[in-house]
Amino acid sequence: MRRFLASDPGFDTAFDAFLNERRGSPPDVDAAAAQVIEAIRTEGVAALLRYTRQFDKVELTEATLGLTQDEIEAGADACPEDVRAAIAFAADRIRRYHERQRPSDQRFTDDAGVELGWRWTALDSVGVYVPGGRAAYPSTVLMNVVPARVAGVGRIAMVTPPGRLQPAVMAAAREAGVTEIWRVGGAQAVAALAHGAGPIRPVDKIVGPGNAYVTAAKRRLYGVVGIDALAGPSEIVVVADGQNDPDWIAADLLSQAEHDPDAQSILITDDAAFAEAVCGAVERQLKTLATGEDAAASWRDHGAVVIAPLDASPGLVDRIAPEHVEFAVEEPERLADRVRHAGAIFLGRYAPEAIGDYVAGSNHVLPTSRAARFSSGLSIYDFIKRTSIVKCGPAAFEALAGATVALAEIEGLPAHARSAAIRRN
Repeated sequence: MRRFLASDPGFDTAFDAFLNERRGSPPDVDAAAAQVIEAIRTEGVAALLRYTRQFDKVELTEATLGLTQDEIEAGADACPEDVRAAIAFAADRIRRYHERQRPSDQRFTDDAGVELGWRWTALDSVGVYVPGGRAAYPSTVLMNVVPARVAGVGRIAMVTPPGRLQPAVMAAAREAGVTEIWRVGGAQAVAALAHGAGPIRPVDKIVGPGNAYVTAAKRRLYGVVGIDALAGPSEIVVVADGQNDPDWIAADLLSQAEHDPDAQSILITDDAAFAEAVCGAVERQLKTLATGEDAAASWRDHGAVVIAPLDASPGLVDRIAPEHVEFAVEEPERLADRVRHAGAIFLGRYAPEAIGDYVAGSNHVLPTSRAARFSSGLSIYDFIKRTSIVKCGPAAFEALAGATVALAEIEGLPAHARSAAIRRN
């Protein structure tokens, strides 16, 4: 864990170097993903089954790649009742949040008499990648599938690594209305969704987080299909004053550190004594966490404490552009309203990031690795597209034709110019 004092002369250089440290994938990951993609593209399901046997040590056939509806139901029914209730509670809140994002079609006539507008239509098909390595993530199912359903996507194909499919994941899939689930993971699953493989038909867009191979495959396949984002390790920044309980803030920092040894947790505070108390609480809590090994590595290698005036925190947050930021201070909006670059903002002492991960209703699929500078979290807009509409009558056409001809001619496109000029009186 690094300690920074914002008043130190070398702070800016040291802090920027810390933020820019490479935490990426091994150099051979992209090459491996490319090889898998090409094999799936050329060989189809035969390559998919071969890679599943090689990487996952699971022997499948074309007939057993997909789960039957009975298998989905049985898996969901095996989920404890209280967990099913929590899944239903979360799904309802996520659904209602995303329904408010629905945009409207527009048509209007401008001063020239040209009728303009746009309309929104849902994607035909979406593939959802649900990780299955470190843990079962029913929340990933809900956060990716529910907005797609709200948007009106017709077909949703879920892929998840083979093995024992966790009942909570099956319960979330049933709650979200997923009926197509495939027992495949890794870069091969992404390639199968993009190109098709046997019974797995290609989709128009792929969403959902995965490991470095999944991310590399999504990067390479963008253009063949749409993708949501290139997910990196999870991140949290907590801006806290000395009036907080150190144990609360330590728990918030560890809530992201436990995801992955490459995750990042940063505390910004104006109280050095409080910072030391939080660090002590982190060390105590690590001893009792089942995920303590990963969390300890994350905190050791990528954690940081920054001592700075609270009024400086919005600028620091914008430099970090984190996936999540909490403002655990007395008047959180006063600082948070000045932040421009963050995936999600949590306001007040009783709004831990974990609430957003599960049941607040907002989406937890958020930009990482400073991508919050230019992108947003997953929403209904990832599953719809906008089509422009232009309608001209004779008078409206005449008002636009002269400028159209002039611009086409200056660009050296005579057929463009003629298509307008030929209609003029």
